[in-house]
Amino acid sequence: MENPQSRQVLARHGKSFYWASFFLGSRLANNAARLYEFCRFVDDLADGDLPNRQESLEDIRQSLDTGEDSTIEELSKFLDLAKECRIPLTAARELLDGMLLDQQPTEVKNEQQLLRYCHAVAGTVGLMMCQVLECKTARAKSFAIDLGIAMQLTNIARDVLEDAKMGRRYLPSVWFSEDIAIEDMALGKTSSHKPVADAIDRLLVMSEAYYNSALIGIRLLPFRSRLSIAIALRVYRQIGWVLQRKKITWWEGRVMVAAPEKIMLSLRSFSELLPLTVPSHNAELHKNLKGLSGVQ
Repeated sequence: MENPQSRQVLARHGKSFYWASFFLGSRLANNAARLYEFCRFVDDLADGDLPNRQESLEDIRQSLDTGEDSTIEELSKFLDLAKECRIPLTAARELLDGMLLDQQPTEVKNEQQLLRYCHAVAGTVGLMMCQVLECKTARAKSFAIDLGIAMQLTNIARDVLEDAKMGRRYLPSVWFSEDIAIEDMALGKTSSHKPVADAIDRLLVMSEAYYNSALIGIRLLPFRSRLSIAIALRVYRQIGWVLQRKKITWWEGRVMVAAPEKIMLSLRSFSELLPLTVPSHNAELHKNLKGLSGVQ
């Protein structure tokens, strides 16, 4: 069933994904937009200024525990999608756990904490998207998690200033030789420019290992889905490369990928349709994720 509202949400808030969705076909694109709509809803709730946002997130989390119908329209629509596509609610619950973590002041201490957070808020989305795209190959899930983590690392790199203004610093404290106050980052103080830029560069280097893994795993997706996911990967990855091209001047705010670059990256993505034997997943990438949804 077509859902224009879901497509509108995707077009407004997920421009990279909206562009990629045109290559999915109407049915899969519609279902992918429905999943995005739910993820966007809980993300906006977590980042909003409603006084009862934590209670609302906890209510959604509890509803996911029971799987029962909800009076929250966005959750009801997601539960319908989950039934249709056999989406594991364990992944959705972990997504909510990640959103609940963000309701407290956030200062990530080390890489393990960073990666487990990225799995919660994005690796889980990769798992759910596997179901939406009707992927039947079980080992594709590990590569889908990698794509979610890679994209979240890019998100963090792009949004350092915005996150600091909300009292959040996802750059691991062990990466800094001296303590960098979140308040100084939020104000973009000159003293924080270089150490934070160096940490962002390190974050982007980390993301490359996950992007490279995900790019290999794309061949495990149904043929119709490969091009769309490859485009989404390449366009999102480009955000980090644009950051580096602009010398990681994070205090100036977000960077964007220009339309001509998106077209070029889309054309390059046709190479992912060529046959390729997919090797075993690199277990080293998941050594910090033991016990989490979809992790072997």
